[in-house]
Amino acid sequence: MPIPRHALTEAAARLGTPLYVYDAAELDAAAARVQAAFAGAQVFYAVKANPNLHLLRRFAAAGLGFECVSLGELARAQAAGVPVGGVILNGPAKTDAEYAAAARLGATIVVDREEEAALLPPGSRVLVRVNPGAAVSTHDHLATGAARSKFGVTPEQVLPLMERLRDEGHDVLGLHVHIGSAVEREGDFADAFARVLALRPQTGKLGVLNVGGGWLPGADLGTIAAQARQAAAAFGAELWVEPGRYLVASAGWLLTRVVGTKRTGRNFCLVDAGMTEFLRPMLYGASHPLYPLWDALASDVWDVAGPACESGDMIARGVTLPTPQRGHLLLIGEAGAYGASMSSTYLSRPRPAEALWTGSEWQPIRRRESVESLWTLEMADSESGD
Repeated sequence: MPIPRHALTEAAARLGTPLYVYDAAELDAAAARVQAAFAGAQVFYAVKANPNLHLLRRFAAAGLGFECVSLGELARAQAAGVPVGGVILNGPAKTDAEYAAAARLGATIVVDREEEAALLPPGSRVLVRVNPGAAVSTHDHLATGAARSKFGVTPEQVLPLMERLRDEGHDVLGLHVHIGSAVEREGDFADAFARVLALRPQTGKLGVLNVGGGWLPGADLGTIAAQARQAAAAFGAELWVEPGRYLVASAGWLLTRVVGTKRTGRNFCLVDAGMTEFLRPMLYGASHPLYPLWDALASDVWDVAGPACESGDMIARGVTLPTPQRGHLLLIGEAGAYGASMSSTYLSRPRPAEALWTGSEWQPIRRRESVESLWTLEMADSESGD
């Protein structure tokens, strides 16, 4: 844990809890690891993992582009200052507004289905997303390259779609394949690349092969990158990659405070962060490391529960912790990806503040929402025209 305990205690006292905290040095180190492993490839950060503008500007300064899946993410990419050609628009159900924004940014558009050929802005730069129908070792909700997934076209649809796109005047750069997030078996990537390589006799040489991302922190990037480079070389293509979770997960933590305990046959440690601040445990059954910032002689097995009136609002079950007391601080690890970005105002709970640890001081990078801000967009009867 690179952020000192005294600094975390200071952040909680100054900025309150729940609080997302990030380590600047780890963000920079993760970007450098990817750029070194995939030397020569273009790296696009998957904005959905964490869209905070301060982080985007940091990655842009390091030379990364952005992969976006919404109008809002395209606007954030523009605000972050990415140069023309440094943006990818992805997603299975794009709107007219998203196509238009992508055209203004000079973005490459990932074509996800056959009918998109008739919806694209004239002369678009495109990649065709192919679903390899692979086995993917991750939660079912995260497996985007499995045959049952909603993403991409089948291998049999690739060549006719590429020909149609060219006939309609679009610049077909190549193929896109992304099999999922938090992929556990590194061999899944090699299998997906091999399935895509089977298309080589039909497609011929390509300009770009985009192999997506999905690697877990701690994955053997060297092996995955070597396999990706081999696949790109077989197509005579430039390699593009789209890491998201890998770049930010281990650089972020959620700091929460114990509000009390209860023993009802199970031991519950009740904290002030839950599904509204951190949805992954409830949505994916995700397991995250916990770091109690207190010392106690006794320990026991605890379920760490959030404040929502939902039985599924659990941060963790059956974890051993030193005996907690009201006011203790608990740190939830690997929360930099899909933590703040998935937070919500369900139950009219304001979303947390965010802060960046520079190595010597805290830089606030997002203010905590106020309760009053939750209804600023809700019109009173006199405003609605009723």
